[in-house]
Amino acid sequence: MLHYRTDGAPHQPPLCFVHGFMGSTDDWQPVVTGLDEQAFCLRVDLPGHGQSLDRPSYLYSMEGATQALADVLDEVGIHRCSLVGYSMGGRVALYFALFHPERVRRLVLESTSPGLPTEAERAERRKVDEQRAQRIEDGLASFLEDWYRQPLFASLSRHGLVEEMVRTRAANDARELARALRGLSPGEQPSLWNRLPELDVPTLVLTGALDDKYCAITERTAEHIPAARHVVVPEAGHNVHAERPQAYLAHLGRFLDET
Repeated sequence: MLHYRTDGAPHQPPLCFVHGFMGSTDDWQPVVTGLDEQAFCLRVDLPGHGQSLDRPSYLYSMEGATQALADVLDEVGIHRCSLVGYSMGGRVALYFALFHPERVRRLVLESTSPGLPTEAERAERRKVDEQRAQRIEDGLASFLEDWYRQPLFASLSRHGLVEEMVRTRAANDARELARALRGLSPGEQPSLWNRLPELDVPTLVLTGALDDKYCAITERTAEHIPAARHVVVPEAGHNVHAERPQAYLAHLGRFLDET
């Protein structure tokens, strides 16, 4: 079983949050607080993250993480929920929605991808993530310094968030983080692009305007999902909910309130 936290009253509509790589349930605290108990919030630590450590090997895969998420919902007594996923967690959320469609009322995909379309791209990504995993095992602190120098995260500096991100991510278990990166890499995940038209739940596909790479990916993603809406948040990059929390909450609240 994965570690999880709940907030709010169980009689409220259930809303499940899945964090990104190196994150934890703590990442969603400002969002959960901002909802002001308008939902029964469930936050899950992915395998190798937060307090979900030393789990069985099969959980460190997209299939395993998805089944583990279903097990958490069963444990909490939630049959159907709205599901929110960011980056790596967005891939898990999308996978869950496609393989357990009866359990998802609404879907929010923040700065995420349906995967890599070709085997050549997946093989290359496996190599890259294996190198990253080895670097994490050699020294998480130095890995984090380089990780947040990537153009993907440049906008975090504008919002003064890099130092805090490095501090919280440094609390991870390096061995477990490397294990998660290897197993949940996009290189290990089958491409879901061809299955996007199967999604029949209302979907909010959201990204930051400063994230050029994922603006293109999320626009294409939304085009392939019949009931999807694409929202681009100004003055935000890859991590919209951290960089522009009030804007994120406004879009999330409106989406969840729609009938």
